[in-house]
Amino acid sequence: MKFNIVLVEPEIPQNTGNIARTCAATGCALHLVRPLGFEITDKHLKRAGLDYWHLVDVNYYDDFSQVEKRFEGRNFYFFTTKGAKVYSEVTYRDGDVLVYGRETRGLPEPLLEKYYDRALRIPMIDEARSLNLGNSVALTVYEAYRQNGFAGLKNAGALTGRGY
Repeated sequence: MKFNIVLVEPEIPQNTGNIARTCAATGCALHLVRPLGFEITDKHLKRAGLDYWHLVDVNYYDDFSQVEKRFEGRNFYFFTTKGAKVYSEVTYRDGDVLVYGRETRGLPEPLLEKYYDRALRIPMIDEARSLNLGNSVALTVYEAYRQNGFAGLKNAGALTGRGY
């Protein structure tokens, strides 16, 4: 079981690093659509991803049409405060493409207009503008895995006997 996480023009390196760590922990591939608001060598990006970068399949694209072409025939879901459906109202399948926008502006409206039937919202109070991008990705990725019985993820832990 594997999902594809697409960040369209991410701006904050710490968020992308945090999302990379979520991808590492879940086996998801990370797809970054340029322009990026930071350099890939950014120390904040690397620090947020900690020592998990070797576990992440990272891919880069010059525009979203390249993502559409690569994943033609797959289910795309677009996470936005403008969505009419709640993220838990759809059924996620292996290989689905989960798309998130910029931290400050979200996904471009022309893209949302094209795929509005697949635009999903995370419920929140009216006064809140949005959740942090890293939190949004984690929340929705784990919902997708939950629906699929957490297939491919370790479901049980054990005490070490060392006190920590």
